[in-house]
Amino acid sequence: MPIAFDHVSSKLRTPLFFAEMNNSMANSATATQITLIIGQQLDTALQTPGVPFLASSVSTVGGQCGYGSMVHAMMAAYLKNDTAGKIYILPLADSKSMVAATGTITVTSPATASGTLSVYIAGERVQIAALNTDAIATVATALAAEINATTRLPVTAAAVDGVVTLTAKNKGAHGNLIDVRLNYGGTAAGEATPTGLVVTIVAMKGGSGTPALDDALANYGDKGADFIINPYTDSTSLNAVKLWLSDATGRWSYASQLYGHALGVISGTYGELTAAGEARNDQHASLIGVYDSPTPPWVWAAAVYGSAAVSLRNDPGRPLQTLTVSGVLAPPLPSRFDLPERNNLLYSGISTVVVADDDTVTLENVITTYQTNSYGDADDSYLEIETLFLLMYVTRYLRSAITSKFPRMKLAADGTRFAPGSAIVTPSTIKAELIAQYKALEKNGFVQDSKSFAAGLIVEQNSTNVNRVDVLWPGTLINQLRVFALLNQFRLKAAS
Repeated sequence: MPIAFDHVSSKLRTPLFFAEMNNSMANSATATQITLIIGQQLDTALQTPGVPFLASSVSTVGGQCGYGSMVHAMMAAYLKNDTAGKIYILPLADSKSMVAATGTITVTSPATASGTLSVYIAGERVQIAALNTDAIATVATALAAEINATTRLPVTAAAVDGVVTLTAKNKGAHGNLIDVRLNYGGTAAGEATPTGLVVTIVAMKGGSGTPALDDALANYGDKGADFIINPYTDSTSLNAVKLWLSDATGRWSYASQLYGHALGVISGTYGELTAAGEARNDQHASLIGVYDSPTPPWVWAAAVYGSAAVSLRNDPGRPLQTLTVSGVLAPPLPSRFDLPERNNLLYSGISTVVVADDDTVTLENVITTYQTNSYGDADDSYLEIETLFLLMYVTRYLRSAITSKFPRMKLAADGTRFAPGSAIVTPSTIKAELIAQYKALEKNGFVQDSKSFAAGLIVEQNSTNVNRVDVLWPGTLINQLRVFALLNQFRLKAAS
């Protein structure tokens, strides 16, 4: 029986025992799923812009990219939800054409009773004591000093004559979304403006421009990136990531097989979010809609994907609904979307979150922005994000099985008679292996209906290239329990 050795020579005459190792039947490994955080660093950063680097702590990113930078805040939010992920940072530089957003906090009247002033900037609380003996300039100077001392904040502050001017540390249009407000926590958190103290806020504005993503994405090369956090939701940035992940030429193409899914967060009213979602159609991207949260959208994006990544790594088929999101502040009660609004957003390509009575944020339904096929007709085949992650998992599983068991095989037509143990496969051999692997996937809860799969599976030798095997893999992915509908047909009188 001609057992196919790779290294033991058939010409040996020296005795006695020779052994070689073959791992073709032992591989059970799965691909490491990597998180990629894209975001701007400060001009003073030590890291070369556009060059990805591996990071495991907030302090590393702060030290390399600058404390208070966009990417520093995103790393902090991500790690509040996922501490086990392998994370790459893709830092971007502010371009010369970009402009920083500015805003003001003006103290117009001094306190008549001493107290504590609570200001929230980008969802981070800054507090100072405001005494009834303090002049307005004193209060403003103290506030500016405390803001600058809180290095994780995305702004710097300067006080002149009672006016605190805030300037975004990173240039760009995103700076207009840096929220500034008083007393978010309210009386429950012991927050109230001291009596007599009058503070006026002018929202951040004037920021413009976004970094170009194309070169930085190209620099990332062929490293893995399943969880891609994109802080930019303008059409140019979204299109750049869409092209990078393209089925035809990008990371989802047959030639690359790298895969990955991008996620971002848009802040806007119900109407604004609806319009934004309906303008997109990409199965490899998700956009979550929020409104009036003190936490910036890019921080939301990192926190949400951190929460989702933990579940998707463990089991890509389990729905993400009810997962808690840490590190973000919920919108005030009047600003939260009700059920009809959230349901309609989910029909417009916008993913949704819900807020519990204790202000805990949880995921409701994370969908892709894919809504129509190439003819513009409604298409829900790529609706759920779990579908994309199941496809990644199953495809990688099959690739690992095939490349492990059939790495150097000769190919014979079905019906060929050859000795057992030969390094030869036939289409039927491969078909049997695919059916066995499908049953293993079914047992582990990733696919279903193995009987129909076996009946529909086609494995055949290519008619023009005799060294090629073509496979039609008709798998049925596992579903998710999303809706439980009950008709409570109650009775008031017992049946006789």
